[in-house]
Amino acid sequence: MLTIDHLTKTYGEKKAVDDLSLHIAPGEIYGFIGHNGAGKTTTLKACAGILLPDAGEIRIDGTPLAADPLACKRKIAYIPDNPDLYGFMTGSQFLAFVADVFGVPAARRDELTARYAAPFEMTNDLGRPISGYSHGMKQKLAVIAAWLHEPKLILMDEPFVGLDPTAAHLLKEMMREICNAGGAIFFSTHVLEVAEKLCDRVAIIKQGRLIRSGTMEEVKGDASLEDVFLELEAEA
Repeated sequence: MLTIDHLTKTYGEKKAVDDLSLHIAPGEIYGFIGHNGAGKTTTLKACAGILLPDAGEIRIDGTPLAADPLACKRKIAYIPDNPDLYGFMTGSQFLAFVADVFGVPAARRDELTARYAAPFEMTNDLGRPISGYSHGMKQKLAVIAAWLHEPKLILMDEPFVGLDPTAAHLLKEMMREICNAGGAIFFSTHVLEVAEKLCDRVAIIKQGRLIRSGTMEEVKGDASLEDVFLELEAEA
């Protein structure tokens, strides 16, 4: 569903991502772990088509992102770590705008909005301006918007930050539903306990380079993911 081959992205003299290769199959929840500045956000933005790589190739469901970005973007959704939503819009207006961008019929948009807004306890807030939303409410709205066009691949940067435990649990269920239907999830997180329980596979990145990847069992063995991460981070 997502293939990253020898991705490199440089800012000045700093290699934010250095020859990174990952392959994420349909049905997988893939966790992406590393300290701040390790290259996680740059990688996710490149996969979303927001940043152009300096080298390497990204393919979405077999289609090269550089060759046909529109076809790829129709299949993906991207949620940044700090959703920058249009504060002058109401929640409903924003969802309608996103649905229109992706060509989602109004009836389907309304059906999916009702399905996801209710458990997130957002139904009564959709008529309010986004400028009055808390960070957690903006995060919930961004999640609902991402699910509206029924993407095959969802990219998320620290998706659980700002969510209360109930909303976080709901998001985990939604992620698994996507994968059970043949989609895939690629997300970064600092919450290693969540990654350990939720992910099918995980990759650890340090200073732009992949230092370990595989199934959760392959990566952590008999130790905890936190112990393995800290050990790898301490190595030269």
